[in-house]
Amino acid sequence: MYDPPGYLWAITIAGVIAIPALTCVVLYGGAQRAGLGRRRAALLAVGAAVVLGGWFTASAVIAGHGLYHTQLGHGVPWMPVAVVGFLGTLLALSRIPVVARALAAPGMVSRLMLPHSFRMAGVDFLIIMALGHLPALFALPAGLGDIAAGITALLVARRLTQGTGRRHALWFNAYGITDLVVALTLGALTGYQLLNVTPSAAPIGELPLALIPTAAVPLLLALHITSLLALRRAPRTPLPATGPLSADATPRTAVAESPASRAR
Repeated sequence: MYDPPGYLWAITIAGVIAIPALTCVVLYGGAQRAGLGRRRAALLAVGAAVVLGGWFTASAVIAGHGLYHTQLGHGVPWMPVAVVGFLGTLLALSRIPVVARALAAPGMVSRLMLPHSFRMAGVDFLIIMALGHLPALFALPAGLGDIAAGITALLVARRLTQGTGRRHALWFNAYGITDLVVALTLGALTGYQLLNVTPSAAPIGELPLALIPTAAVPLLLALHITSLLALRRAPRTPLPATGPLSADATPRTAVAESPASRAR
């Protein structure tokens, strides 16, 4: 059993908690902007906290009992089941009318980027690799990809608030989904030893790292998918309008007439 240093526990747990916590705050703000009122917004945020916190706790218990360590061919591979099951549950819950109204509120596209900023906690993969307990094949793309996504999320959110970031947001979500899928795939290949590397990615199935693929990653994927759907529905920002020039019209200038020109 792998027991990382205390500071790695702190980095991992802080990131894993911050992502759902900020998601609840974003949902609360979206519900208010959708005109649902403070009470219903608070109930939505509390409900989201119960669902997310409940699963995070359940996943921690499962990992603590070693059930994510099941080898292929020796029982149910619970980690892939947990990832797919939690993602499907989140996407189904997003279609509840109250949740859907909150997600469709004005300005939500930029706010849905904010939870991704805590993906910078992926630096723990690089640290554990440096300590010799994770393979570079998994840790480098997973860690560097998460750090890049965390930094870019804030920049894209700022551009969206300025009304100029739609294209950047589309690219960011495409990159973010690819990064997470690649990390999950490499984690499965190295963790289940389908690729024989040394060291293996077995620590992914143990606490605290097990919470990242089973709890944080499905939530991040759901946020990406929700953002893409919101971007698809959102109207494009029109270019500044300029009035058509008639045949006898002359363009305006910002230069004031001089006294000599008025005398003429």
